[in-house]
Amino acid sequence: YNAKVVKLQDAIKLFTQKHDINIPLSETVVPFKQAKHIIMNNPESVSVGTCPCRMVSQAPCLEEPMEVCLFVGDPFAAFLRDQNQKFRESSQEEAVKILEDCHKKGLVHTAWFKKDLGSSFAMICNCCECCCLGIRMWNLLDGSVPILAPSGYVAEVNEACIACGTCIEEKACHFHAISLEEGAEKAVIDFEKCMGCGVCENVCPEGAIHLRREPSKGDPLDIEVLKEQQKAG
Repeated sequence: YNAKVVKLQDAIKLFTQKHDINIPLSETVVPFKQAKHIIMNNPESVSVGTCPCRMVSQAPCLEEPMEVCLFVGDPFAAFLRDQNQKFRESSQEEAVKILEDCHKKGLVHTAWFKKDLGSSFAMICNCCECCCLGIRMWNLLDGSVPILAPSGYVAEVNEACIACGTCIEEKACHFHAISLEEGAEKAVIDFEKCMGCGVCENVCPEGAIHLRREPSKGDPLDIEVLKEQQKAG
């Protein structure tokens, strides 16, 4: 497995496609040898199921939602709901609502690629540092094992920050990239640790945190941009 962190808007775009897609990816988008394509046959075929990481967690930080794993495109989405009782058929509209609800709950959207699934994108899971094995391993090993790729964005704190500490109290960063020292005038983002997930944007009551495009963090998994690039040759 390898995963690309995606912000909410890019996750939604992946689950609202109406036509089959076959797009090769460059290593600036997904820097993993076994993750080279987005292939969606019948992208309106969506399956939703229980997150296996949450299911085995002894103390999940949130008991709900549990149905946070979304597969899109056949044959994988159809095969999964036919063969796994933990998954069921979903609509694109429900998938978007799940993504939006998970974002409000402060969960990270990760697009997963698996060698056994044709080295292609097949699913998005919405999880957290407490339960997601991928995020937990990333943090435990301090990013030394290349299992996750950043979104292509980085969070910044602007002058609207009043050092209220909400981002710290609410554990707004699952990658431990936000800090606030006692007496400091505003929170600080650790550039190297930030994966550009956008959870902190939603948590800050002052609107003092925003994502900006950062080329050194790779290219976003923005399906609409990738389609335009493919069309342009």
